[in-house]
Amino acid sequence: MVYQLLALDIDGTILRSNHKIDKETKEAISYVREKGVYVTLTTSRNFASAKKIARAVKLDDVMLVTHSGAFIAEEVEKPIYEERISNEDVNKIVNILEEFDCHIRIIHERLAVGNRVKHNNYLSAKMTLGIGDPLFYPVNFVETLSEYLEKKDLSPPKIDAHFFNEEEREEARLMLEERIPSISVVRSTKCNFGIIPKGVSKAKGLRILGEKLGVPVDEMVVIGDADCDAEMIRQAGLGVAMGNASYELKRLADWVTRSNDQQGVSYMVKEVFRKQMRVQLKR
Repeated sequence: MVYQLLALDIDGTILRSNHKIDKETKEAISYVREKGVYVTLTTSRNFASAKKIARAVKLDDVMLVTHSGAFIAEEVEKPIYEERISNEDVNKIVNILEEFDCHIRIIHERLAVGNRVKHNNYLSAKMTLGIGDPLFYPVNFVETLSEYLEKKDLSPPKIDAHFFNEEEREEARLMLEERIPSISVVRSTKCNFGIIPKGVSKAKGLRILGEKLGVPVDEMVVIGDADCDAEMIRQAGLGVAMGNASYELKRLADWVTRSNDQQGVSYMVKEVFRKQMRVQLKR
């Protein structure tokens, strides 16, 4: 099989546990691109954050699958695909989540708005959801999100939530799914769960990108580490689980590479692509 597209998750895949990127990973991405393979990032992160990572690995000129598949673009002004949570549903979601002790982050592609929480673990929640974001992505913190939304309409691709109590997290998830049928609640490595429009997924995002590029899913290599990567790994021509992935994800993958702290991406690239001749992608 000749593979034309390589899709990489970010957190737990190309990023080490210390959030750094190995030199070997950068070199592996360049190596694959020199063979004519289209390399993209598929992530639950917002577009601005994913774009920053893409620049770090010299993927400035590719379309990225971001917001868990709800926003696909090379430049923020020109998305090829976008799905949004309606303003009405945003208000419903916030009203439900404000019944619980949690940190809420409305993730728009251009900005984010989060609530301040009076909790000892609030700082860890902010860090989990990306406390460094303001360096390249405006983040506003407000006392009460529902009051903020009374003055400003927002229709984002995604909403993230971080809980401090496992029972409350599960109760909130069930309540959201029961009361708002037009959304999906997905687990995330960067927060307790993310809320996206119904039908949106990384797997669907890759199918849309593949149609745009003329690349079928069976000519894609996909690498991930989290449960939310399962569908796109299952549908790919070669689905690869990181060594740090869950047992369940490793079971359904075609191939298991080393962990993100053991240069898992570069090891996989050398093993899979070294014998592949250069391909000519029809854009």
